[in-house]
Amino acid sequence: MNLFRRSLRFFLRLVLALILLVLLLFGGGWWYFHPEFTETRGIVYTQRHGHALTLDVIRPANPNGIGILVMISGRWKSDPNKFQPWAASSFLRQGHTLVAVSHLSQPEANIMEIVDDVERAARFVRHHAHEYGIDPNRLGVFGGSSGGHLSLMLATRGGPGDPNASDPVDRENSAVQAVTVFYPVTDLLNLGPSTENLGDGGPPKSFRNSFGPKATDLNEWKVIGRDLSPIFHITKSLPPVLIAHGDADTLVPLEQSTRFKQRAAELGREVALTIRPGQKHGWSTMIWDAHLFAGWLTEKLR
Repeated sequence: MNLFRRSLRFFLRLVLALILLVLLLFGGGWWYFHPEFTETRGIVYTQRHGHALTLDVIRPANPNGIGILVMISGRWKSDPNKFQPWAASSFLRQGHTLVAVSHLSQPEANIMEIVDDVERAARFVRHHAHEYGIDPNRLGVFGGSSGGHLSLMLATRGGPGDPNASDPVDRENSAVQAVTVFYPVTDLLNLGPSTENLGDGGPPKSFRNSFGPKATDLNEWKVIGRDLSPIFHITKSLPPVLIAHGDADTLVPLEQSTRFKQRAAELGREVALTIRPGQKHGWSTMIWDAHLFAGWLTEKLR
C-alpha cells in the first residue's frame, strides 16, 4: 500500500511538472511573439491608377536606428492587412524599425509599375527616416518570392534620385544596405525547371498579363524580362544579401538563387545562401529563418 501511495505521488508530481513545463513554454512563446511596439498605419507614399499606396511603420520599444523595408508581396499581389507584427517579432526584439510596404496588385498594376512603386517607397522612407527614428544609411529590406524579387530589384537597381525633381522624395536615394529574402525570382528570362516555364522563352505562364501588353511579343519580352531580372543588374555596389531557399521548390527553383550567388561572386560581392533540404515554396520553420535573418541584418547594419 505504501509503495502504491509513493508511486501515485511520484506520478502526480511528474504530471504537475509536465503541466508547469508546458505552461512555461507556452507563456514564453506568447511573450516572445508579443513584443512592445508602436505603429502608424496607412501612410500614403504614392498613387497608382487612382489608388493610394501605403506603408505601415512599426517601431520597437528600444529602436536601434536600423530600418527594414518589408515587402508585402506574394505572386506580385499585395494586401496591407496581411502583415502581422508578431510574425516579425525577431526583428522588433533586435530593435529594428519595420516599414511594411504594400503595392497595387498585378494585373491592375504591371510589374514594371510595381518595381517603380517600391523604389518610390524606399525613397519616401529615406526622406522621412528621422521622423521614424531610422538612420537613412542603415536601411535593409526583407521579402519572399515576389517580395524577394522586389527586394533584389532594390538591391541591384536602387540608386540616386533625380536631383532636379520637383518632389523632394524623388531626389532621395533608393538603395538599401542589406537584403534578406526567401526563394526570390532572380531571372525571368531563364525560368529553368519551374512549373511556370512553358518552354517558349516567354513570361511565367500564370503572369502573362502582368508584364504589360508588349510582353506577349517575345522580342519585346527579352527586353522587359531582362530589365526586371535582378541577376542582370548585379554590380560591384551590390549590398550583402542572405537568401534561404528550399531545394525541392518547383515554383521558383533553387537555381534562381544559386546562379544569382554565382554571378555576385564573380564580381566579388557577398551573397550567402542557406539551402533547406527537401523544402518547397515555404516551410514550417521559416519563423526560425526569419530569426536568423534579423540577427544577420543587425550584424550587417550596425
